[in-house]
Amino acid sequence: MTAITAASSAVFDHTANGGGDGPFGRLPEWDLGDLYPSMTGPEVKADLERGQRLCADFQARAEGRLAGIAAAGDAAALAGLVKDYEAIQDLLGKVASFAGLVYSGDTTDPERAKFYGDVQDGITKATTRLLFFELELNRIDDAAIDALIAKDATLAHYRPWLEDIRKEKPHQLSQEIEQLFHEKYVTGAAAWTRLFDETVAALRFRVGDEELTLEPTLARLQDGTEAKRREAAEALATTFKANLRTFTLITNTLAKDKEISDTWHKFSDFADSRHLANRVEPEVVAALVEAARAAFPRLSHRYYALKAKWLGKEKLDHWDRNAPLASAPSRVIGWDEARDIVLSAYGRFSPDLATLGKRFFDNPWIDAPTRPGKAPGAFAHPTVPSAHPYLLLNYMGKVRDVMTLAHELGHGVHQVLAGPNGALMAPTPLTLAETASVFGEMLTFRALLADAKTKDEKRAMLASKIEDMINTVVRQIAFYTFERKVHAARREGELTADDICRFWMEVQSESLGPSIRLAEGYETFWVYIGHFIHSPFYVYAYAFGDCLVNSLYGAYEKNPAGFQEKYFALLSAGGTKHHKELLAPFGLDATDPGFWSIGLSVIEGLIDELEAMEG
Repeated sequence: MTAITAASSAVFDHTANGGGDGPFGRLPEWDLGDLYPSMTGPEVKADLERGQRLCADFQARAEGRLAGIAAAGDAAALAGLVKDYEAIQDLLGKVASFAGLVYSGDTTDPERAKFYGDVQDGITKATTRLLFFELELNRIDDAAIDALIAKDATLAHYRPWLEDIRKEKPHQLSQEIEQLFHEKYVTGAAAWTRLFDETVAALRFRVGDEELTLEPTLARLQDGTEAKRREAAEALATTFKANLRTFTLITNTLAKDKEISDTWHKFSDFADSRHLANRVEPEVVAALVEAARAAFPRLSHRYYALKAKWLGKEKLDHWDRNAPLASAPSRVIGWDEARDIVLSAYGRFSPDLATLGKRFFDNPWIDAPTRPGKAPGAFAHPTVPSAHPYLLLNYMGKVRDVMTLAHELGHGVHQVLAGPNGALMAPTPLTLAETASVFGEMLTFRALLADAKTKDEKRAMLASKIEDMINTVVRQIAFYTFERKVHAARREGELTADDICRFWMEVQSESLGPSIRLAEGYETFWVYIGHFIHSPFYVYAYAFGDCLVNSLYGAYEKNPAGFQEKYFALLSAGGTKHHKELLAPFGLDATDPGFWSIGLSVIEGLIDELEAMEG
């Protein structure tokens, strides 16, 4: 089905496009009707037009008045404007969320793509009228803002947001230039990002006699038969190489676009804007990266040497990196069992956590089947506080898919708990946004490990978890290093495909170590990684979150009394508190260089445990 014209369309029907009974049972598909009944109905258009009217009215009422309001000490007037601003953000955020989710359901459908593009354009036009607000707020003296906050309880509620936007002050430009950047975004970075998404979704891989999309092909790299893994890896390399020119152009263009924006906004380092958005100090990230890279020999290098021995090889080929061990259970895990595993693990930690998680299964908030054109990977979309999150998965019945479900459900629960902070303060910095997701994974892993009935099953579980943690910490820090190489070199001139491939091989060789042979074709495997395109320098947040959760989980095991309450408080804070303030009740401090060693030592300890089983 190519268009969404009614509630029976594929995006909304639980049984359409793979939602029926299959090898994994009945996989759920989301129902976006809680946002809007359809793509072509009048509701989306009406809300978009209403949002445009509200933006115009807000601009007419407020532009040029904030300095006078502050001078008059009219805290109630400023509070009223902030509330109105937040309401507009929620309304337009709802429209944008719906369009993005519809598009992710099939990025190859031209009608969905047009709808997504038209909504983006409409929202950009509307929100251009709002650019003045944060700029004018930041022209008010800090002391004057503090005095207004002290006078009005409603304004005091928004203190975290007001303090947050003031951190952007050194990097803000005149309203006219900010408006130009805002309006050009649709035809600039957003257009190139959309080209990336549609190109990836349209890729096909010839694996034996089958023609597969990206997700099923990547899944073959976890097959128990080496010939099938190699076949999939070679298919990936063939298609990636055939499309290398397009991906190289996208990467060059977006890196240059970011350089222009960073230069105008006075960011000295390519990652500084991400650090600011994450509300994390650059030196904290530098300490994490340094600690992780120093640990590569003790983590990934050591583990892959062990795995090569288990698989009877001197070295692993790159298609063996995620190969299952011979003792690993090969059964397919159905959807209902996966749901029960995750909710049971959540429930062992906190019945309240499981109750929150169960809402996603009781309601059509999850889209689980793989489908041609569907966005690859997995995500949890928070939408807006007036609605609820949605989860996208590509469920294939593997243990890793169960862990992915636990991960994305953690995001969803976090987003539900943070929602009451409102549209301005519910969003969580990426460094903390991974907390609940990785914690949910850890809970699920510990539950599965505790339930393992044989030594072989436990060994396979440990190996799988170690590999996931290596992928989360080692691989993501390597990705971050790769991005830094690409963006640094792009400032010196246009990059060739060979340049980017060389950077990729350098960081992969460093991170994976001498026990993995990177065969010809692997140099192109950077092309499909969406984080480089959608959220430059996002990737260190995964390592940040994993190490943070390792430390949190250690604190939980050491002293479980009162931990659940503090944990829920952390999640419920949303974006209202800095990471230092949120971690203080647990006795943790991410600015302490030793903090990262604690998290990395947890991975090392699991490798110790696995190695001891070989004795």
